[in-house]
Amino acid sequence: MVAEPGHWSVAVVGAGPAGLFAARELCNQGVEVALFNRDIKPGGLAEYGIYPDKLKMKDGLRAQFKQILNCGTIHYYGNVTVGENQPLTLEMLREWGFSAIVITIGAQGTKWLGLPGEQLPGVYHAKDVVYNYNHLPPFSQMPIRIGKKVAIIGVGNVMADLSHYLIHMRKVDEVYAIARRGPAEMKFDHKEMDSFISNLDLEDFEAEIKRVAPVMTALGQDPDAPQKRIASAIGRGLPKDSNTRFRFRFMLSPVRIHGSSASGVEGLELEENTLVLDKDQVKVKGLGKYKTLTVDTVIFAIGDRVDDRLGLPTNGAEYSKSDHPLYPVDETSYEVMDPSTRQNIPGLFVGGWSRNASTGVVGIARRDGVQCAAAVMQYLNGGIAPSKVTPDLVRSRLLELGYTPIEKQMLEALTRAEESQAKRLGVPEFKFDTNEEMLAAIGEAAAA
Repeated sequence: MVAEPGHWSVAVVGAGPAGLFAARELCNQGVEVALFNRDIKPGGLAEYGIYPDKLKMKDGLRAQFKQILNCGTIHYYGNVTVGENQPLTLEMLREWGFSAIVITIGAQGTKWLGLPGEQLPGVYHAKDVVYNYNHLPPFSQMPIRIGKKVAIIGVGNVMADLSHYLIHMRKVDEVYAIARRGPAEMKFDHKEMDSFISNLDLEDFEAEIKRVAPVMTALGQDPDAPQKRIASAIGRGLPKDSNTRFRFRFMLSPVRIHGSSASGVEGLELEENTLVLDKDQVKVKGLGKYKTLTVDTVIFAIGDRVDDRLGLPTNGAEYSKSDHPLYPVDETSYEVMDPSTRQNIPGLFVGGWSRNASTGVVGIARRDGVQCAAAVMQYLNGGIAPSKVTPDLVRSRLLELGYTPIEKQMLEALTRAEESQAKRLGVPEFKFDTNEEMLAAIGEAAAA
């Protein structure tokens, strides 16, 4: 059933791909959508997580997002953070009269291992670095201390993006990609090898494969397969424009970061692992043998967790989802459950990385947003009374709470200002580093 325009009003919190595509589906169903976003710009990780030189990809996504925001019943409010310790809370959104609330803010919490030394200068989570070089406030203002020898914990696509930055922009001396498991469990996509393949120390890689080959063979894995995979990318990657040596270290778990508050990171202590099969799953078993790698920067690329300051109950790294959904889509639950009572919370839904943290990229988030919207429509069509939360009401309430909400026409002014700066500087893309600069640019455009 498609509603009459304005029949229901739904709040979507978070304007990354999942939130934007959920908003589009709701708009297509005649639902009035208030789209709240922490950042001034929409896009989330599609805007601030994709490597800077992938301009064609980002421009294509921006065009899609602009088209979504042009939907007449989607009302955008950027520069508005929702949370327990914020002026605007989830409970207040309910009180304003929204029929449902959809949470698509991604996984904004930080996952750490709790190792001694994690607080030392020179230790970062991947998002600190990625958001910094992608100019996302306030990360853009963080003093990122990158040394000459860098260890990245994790071997997924984020590791590859970080290596791209470290090799081709920072031109560090050495980059180590540290994996708890073996070469067969490397998670990065084939094309992501382009970022580091020209700087990979091939002799070192061959020696590393030889070191772990007995464990791989015992698991029924082919030690030649990782070498063939690497060989298939040689000559295809980015030109070698630095002397950075890129190396893998397999079957090692970080246990301690050495250094001091004055000198920063001085070394990464690692425990040697073996791998065992447990019900067809490869699991790690520590051997109690340790070695220390001399590095001066450590970056954790081990995934993310949701922000537990939002006001939703959590279950591990994710928000608590119902295990008995009333409105499942493709056998997936998008409904929030109170774990203390095991009751679903009516009208509260999660999608994207807020539902399944650190899983998939834009295409997966898009699909999840669309399916989340389908779950919301089941709920609304199940007898929920009409609601009308007008843009004027939302705007006035936000101003009363002290926000400076950025609406759709203001985004156009910001885009023009940044394009003008890029042209003036002769660069392919320009981004303001602070919210204050963006607000000033919007104000100047409005006054012109």
